[in-house]
Amino acid sequence: MSYDIHLSISDAQLVYCKFLSANDVGLTGGHQSGPYVAKSAVSILFEEPCVRGRNKTKTVNIHWHDDSITESNFKYYGSGTRNEYRITTFGRGFPYFKPSNIGSLFILCKIDTETFRGYVIEDELEIDSFLDYYGLSPAETNALLDVNDSAHEDAQLKRFVDQISGDFPSTSEIALQARSVLTGILLRKHMNAISQPDQTLVNWLKYEYLLFKEIEKKFNQDILEVPFTSIDDFVNRANSVLNRRKSRAGRSLENHLSEVFRINSLRFVEQGTTEQNKKPDFLFPDERTYLDSLTTFEYDKLAMLAAKTTCKDRWRQILTEADKIETKHLFTLQQGISSNQLNEMKTQKVQLVVPKQYISTYPLEHREWIWDLSKFVRFIKEKQS
Repeated sequence: MSYDIHLSISDAQLVYCKFLSANDVGLTGGHQSGPYVAKSAVSILFEEPCVRGRNKTKTVNIHWHDDSITESNFKYYGSGTRNEYRITTFGRGFPYFKPSNIGSLFILCKIDTETFRGYVIEDELEIDSFLDYYGLSPAETNALLDVNDSAHEDAQLKRFVDQISGDFPSTSEIALQARSVLTGILLRKHMNAISQPDQTLVNWLKYEYLLFKEIEKKFNQDILEVPFTSIDDFVNRANSVLNRRKSRAGRSLENHLSEVFRINSLRFVEQGTTEQNKKPDFLFPDERTYLDSLTTFEYDKLAMLAAKTTCKDRWRQILTEADKIETKHLFTLQQGISSNQLNEMKTQKVQLVVPKQYISTYPLEHREWIWDLSKFVRFIKEKQS
């Protein structure tokens, strides 16, 4: 499927992607199921934003990755208290917007005003491959993809990119710059990594992505200007770009979580060693306390947090990372996971932690159980007080 998706995206005028949430598959009591579309992405549905007070419908054909075609509706609900955009009407038996699809990645490509292509990626490895290809983390989804490398009118961003000389900055350097630029902005809005860690983390991730894309354009401008002398040269350069995107997206979340913990004065170690040389992403408070607990049995002092950008299926990997810690905490940017998977997490004593603003994408019956980042920080502070 991946080749077909990339081909559609290369041909598309606009591309929108999002993780399917409980709302999208009809688990919140609505009359219809189908993906909600963010207001910032209205241009993929309609030529202009719709007017409050009136509903609007546009009927289109969507060509799906399994070669099926649906006559679907782009809907704007603007009457009464509603103000939302949604895609509906897929026909009886349509297989991709069911409760089991929560957490799958939906991609809509606008080829022209009459032609749309739709994809639903269910396999987690394929989802990660797609995100890696475009250098995305889940925080940058639920939005239009910048398939045409649009310029960003951000003076501080441009100033930093213009002054770069030498090698491509490291992932940690880009993350640091993103936080540096946003710290002043967030403080002016009375928001920071102590009072509102969830929103701060997501803002850092999104701004870092914009910064990375601008740096990438600067360092790869020659690709557009100078022809390659051989196929091998082309492949090597393409692999270099893709590997850098994958590395940046993979390390970004851990970089910013580490800064949130540092600002909140938590004691922790990254990649601390436990049994059988296992290395959880974050071990609280440190390796020595963990090792000492093997003889003192003071396990209540310990905690661990795994950080995975997506965890639709791979959350089971963390179960053996710290044998002395009964409840494993797992932070993810995944927007929605099926009830079956969440019930299994509970059984295996995995406590899910997500940004506060993402909790609403999960099935209603699980939302009170899911922690946000602020609650996890308080939990660790209480352990270490």
